[in-house]
Amino acid sequence: MSSPTPERLADDLAVPPLENGDFLTRDEFERRYEAMPHIKKAELIEGIVYMTSPLKADHGIPHAKIGAWLSVYSASTAGTIVLDNVSYRIDQDNEFQPDLILMIAPERGGRARIDKDGCVEGAPELIVEVASSSTSKDLHQKFNVYRRAGVQEYCVWQVRDRAIAWWELRAGRYEPLPADADGVLRSRIFPGLWLDAPALLRGDMLAVLERLQAGLRAPEHAAFIAQIGA
Repeated sequence: MSSPTPERLADDLAVPPLENGDFLTRDEFERRYEAMPHIKKAELIEGIVYMTSPLKADHGIPHAKIGAWLSVYSASTAGTIVLDNVSYRIDQDNEFQPDLILMIAPERGGRARIDKDGCVEGAPELIVEVASSSTSKDLHQKFNVYRRAGVQEYCVWQVRDRAIAWWELRAGRYEPLPADADGVLRSRIFPGLWLDAPALLRGDMLAVLERLQAGLRAPEHAAFIAQIGA
């Protein structure tokens, strides 16, 4: 292996490496992150850098299932956008990579937008995270940041605890979204977005998608499409 050139050494020293636990501003976080393209996921939460270990099947499988559910809804709901692991610039102390975002397009009245760098800014209508357990930062630090940012609905699948929590923003506070007698959760922001939580937890994606199709046939879904398409 050849020795590094003086120019290469100068470049390496110019941008310090991104390290877990660093206290940084968002601008400095982005500068270091962009200089390390081999890092797949890092987040700035309340000014602290969090770098995750390589993701495995226990995250990837539920992530794919939630992504399929949201993608079917968005494909049936003109004026909505699904985003997977896109950087979300919140403020100078926070930049996350949510597992999934469902937002109303800004030209249809949505509260978030995609900026010139391809990042999300503003307040997406729904964010979904896949967490290992109830001890995850998704249920604590990120919960509070999303609330402050005005994200209207926030859903977390706690994989190890076999639980799904879904909150809606009311008067500046996150309140649990009530499930019906069958355990089905219905978004208030996205009419027709129905989640059969018991079916999802037992791995029955066919039942999950059948329940979603029932929501897509509901009158309130047609009214929502007309509203955001106006």
